[in-house]
Amino acid sequence: MGKRNISRSNHRAEIGIIGGTGLYDIEGLSGLEEVSLDTPFGPPSDAYLLGELAGKKVAFLSRHGRGHRFLPAEVNYRANIFGFKLLGVKRILSVNSVGSLQENIHPRDIVFPDQFFDRSRRPSTFFGQGIVAHISFAQPTCPDLNRRLFTLGQSMGLPVHQGGTYLCIEGPAFSTCAESHVYRQWGCHIIGMTSATEARLAREAEICYASISLVTDYDVWHAEEETVSVELILENLQHNITNAKALLARALQVIPSEPQPGSCPCPTALENTIVTDPGLIPAEVKKNLAPIIGRHLAE
Repeated sequence: MGKRNISRSNHRAEIGIIGGTGLYDIEGLSGLEEVSLDTPFGPPSDAYLLGELAGKKVAFLSRHGRGHRFLPAEVNYRANIFGFKLLGVKRILSVNSVGSLQENIHPRDIVFPDQFFDRSRRPSTFFGQGIVAHISFAQPTCPDLNRRLFTLGQSMGLPVHQGGTYLCIEGPAFSTCAESHVYRQWGCHIIGMTSATEARLAREAEICYASISLVTDYDVWHAEEETVSVELILENLQHNITNAKALLARALQVIPSEPQPGSCPCPTALENTIVTDPGLIPAEVKKNLAPIIGRHLAE
């Protein structure tokens, strides 16, 4: 497996995969190459593993780093998503571990959320420092990817749920009982620590994003279930990862590398959203954000 460290990538990938807890690589990638990228936001969580699977050029990244080195709040989300943009990725499939906040969503189920309630406090935009943009985020995940993944999961006989609200907390501690009950009253369906941040940045980068949320537990609200613990999560996670790998392998076979025109808002998310006078945007900012904003400033 080759290794390279580069600041601007000549490599091209079509689909990005973000691996969460327990998913640190993808089996079956051919022509595997390890690529380390530099970004204006610092280093990503790890090197990207580039290869081909089912005829698709794939870039895989371990969210927490191989060996799970970074807390959810320590993950450099901006660098991770920016790196995918440098690689030419059009669609991201993100694997996330979550707790259930609803009786009908069971441990070992898979949810494809279509909404977020974000209570984290981490950087979640590429903008600032002399440039302002306001994206629309009413549909925070790609509706086309969500629909395709749900249909595919059903056809494989997996316990899948289409849609739902993902409550994103800062972590690393799990919820208190009081917090968990309040989140249920808000109508949230699952709870995690990562996906909302990725989704917002992917939208700014005009990359389709879907969360494959693997349910490991009932958080702490369910009086009749075992209290959430690392041991419980890891036990259910092993089962979930097997299903996630099977779903990803099948998804790469049947999901197009790019969305069809008009099928989702993702590829044109930045159109007419940059409100700063182009002449006032600092030259260094224009240079650093060129992979994201370049085509919009040229219009």
